[in-house]
Amino acid sequence: MSLFADLTSSVNAVRPGRTTMPSIDVPMLVAATALMLFGLLMVYSASIALADGPRYESYGRYYFVIRHGLFALMGVLAALFAASIPMKVWRKFAIPLFLFALLLLVVVLIPGVGREVNGARRWLSLGLINFQPSELMKVAVLLYAADYTVRKQEYMQSFMRGFLPMAFALALVGIVLLLEPDLGAFMVIVAIAVGILFIGGINGKLFSILLSILVGSFLLLIWLSPWRRERLFVYLDPWNPENAYGSAYQLSHSLIALGRGEWFGVGLGASVEKLHYLPEAHTDFIVAVIGEELGFVGVACLIGLFVFLIWRGFEIGRQAIAMERIFNGLVAQGVALWFGVQSFINIGVCMGLLPTKGLTLPMVSYGGSGIVMNCVAMALLFRVDYENRNMMRGKRT
Repeated sequence: MSLFADLTSSVNAVRPGRTTMPSIDVPMLVAATALMLFGLLMVYSASIALADGPRYESYGRYYFVIRHGLFALMGVLAALFAASIPMKVWRKFAIPLFLFALLLLVVVLIPGVGREVNGARRWLSLGLINFQPSELMKVAVLLYAADYTVRKQEYMQSFMRGFLPMAFALALVGIVLLLEPDLGAFMVIVAIAVGILFIGGINGKLFSILLSILVGSFLLLIWLSPWRRERLFVYLDPWNPENAYGSAYQLSHSLIALGRGEWFGVGLGASVEKLHYLPEAHTDFIVAVIGEELGFVGVACLIGLFVFLIWRGFEIGRQAIAMERIFNGLVAQGVALWFGVQSFINIGVCMGLLPTKGLTLPMVSYGGSGIVMNCVAMALLFRVDYENRNMMRGKRT
């Protein structure tokens, strides 16, 4: 039975004596919709002035918001399709999807095939749109890690059979992503996989070893890469004149924007920093524009919506695990981890709490593949919740 087809009948036509619980989490749907609509509004506000500059003068004022709206629509359609597929089918295709996503990450690196922007080769050109395989990999690793944890449950205390296979899979993904390079996406993917392994009951010592290896690897990558090392040091002192006009330029202007916003902001559409002072204002640094235009209150409400979605994700996962649907529960909590980690990094970077890292804000920032995959992730969460509710009613899904 389809999730969305069942929604209207279950809400409006409930038999006497039966539960009135709807087939979908309405508050979560409202929160997710609010984030997407708010993102559309803020992408419009943050990008409308870009056409005044030489780089985007041929694009027109509404180029980015129209594209964002179209991708959001594609995301909704993809979400409807994803939500109609039972979780047992998703589990069946977890490994093939992971291998397919890994293949696409390799294809991106082929000269003449992958599209290069600012020295990074992360996109596949599909005519009018560019597809970013690393966004698909987030969904793929989410399903793969959940399936792996269930399949290897009896070996989660074993180094050879429980630890090494997943470590090897993550190493493969990491090598390919670092060749693009895309350290930000790799950090999120690792957080999803390691978080699911931890929730799934991996041996504490093995988990500590894996975490230590990953943290050490990230620090080594930063230290061996001069431009990453420079980002780390300038983040510690963004107001140094050399830094403010160099590698900390984005961060310093993000902090200026947030400072101008104060408590209630300067007003929607009245941001000054988006007028070609703050680069990537409609993507990685959209929180700075939100803070400038809507102030502390606006950012706090945004964070509140994410906290609610993340809490619901963990709660839905807990319910599924309690009903012995371990795969479903791990997928739901994996989505919560994904959104939690990525939103924390994005907001932390904009506020100067973390070194600058090119990650978008889920459901809000301008982006093609990102917004579509975010919608698919939310659809998986809704599907798990739907199956939980059906099981509570005694239905089989």
